[in-house]
Amino acid sequence: MFTLTKARTVLRRGDSRTVRNRLKYHIKTGRLQSVARGVYAVVPQGAVAESFVPDPFLVALATRADAIFSHHSALELLGAAHSAWSICTAFTASRRVTLRLRGATVRIFPHPTALARRSMIELGTRKVERRAQMLRATGPERTLVEGFRQPDLVGGVSELVASAAGFPTLDVDLLATVLECYALRRLWAAVGWFAEAHAQSFGFSSADLARFERHRPKTPVYLARGARGGTLIARWNLVLPPDVGRGDPDAGES
Repeated sequence: MFTLTKARTVLRRGDSRTVRNRLKYHIKTGRLQSVARGVYAVVPQGAVAESFVPDPFLVALATRADAIFSHHSALELLGAAHSAWSICTAFTASRRVTLRLRGATVRIFPHPTALARRSMIELGTRKVERRAQMLRATGPERTLVEGFRQPDLVGGVSELVASAAGFPTLDVDLLATVLECYALRRLWAAVGWFAEAHAQSFGFSSADLARFERHRPKTPVYLARGARGGTLIARWNLVLPPDVGRGDPDAGES
């Protein structure tokens, strides 16, 4: 995967028009595929260009070198995703962009304002290798919070919970730091509910749960904005989507 800018740097001989003509030639012969404006993928030997599907993660990285992969994409990079997902998401310093690829969609979002204004855009992130490339992704703690903040980008609350349950560890202090940045009571409640439901697996203590509980909403709120119906988790004053609460062994008190 490479950009037009990189091609110009490598092919120093000739002007921009010459470089573009060479790229067009290789696209025509099936050696390259244009996947987005100014972004090209090398078609593997033996593959057919018309049916070749480039890695959406590498497309996103080529498009935005500062990409921090998030939501379900982070779950995938962390090896925790419960289900396959055709949407690749990442935070960057640029404006919102959507790229539609063959069989996948790349969605680029500006860094969350709550973190950008504190100069903490890399809070709770880590480097992950994918196909010999180093990508930055939100780690388990940040991914859990981002997933509860925007469930639609993680495949829903059930997908998030099933995936996050497979994290090897969760750092309660880092969770609290991320939650403090967002300062949203519904997120404190959601993480508290998850922590209570998986207290034994992650070693959350009563003091840890009380730490989250202190910031719960004063009155019941829906986890998903604009939602209707669901299950009220009384301790957390949180209404979970219908497919999560009652009947889910990890839902806790209802």
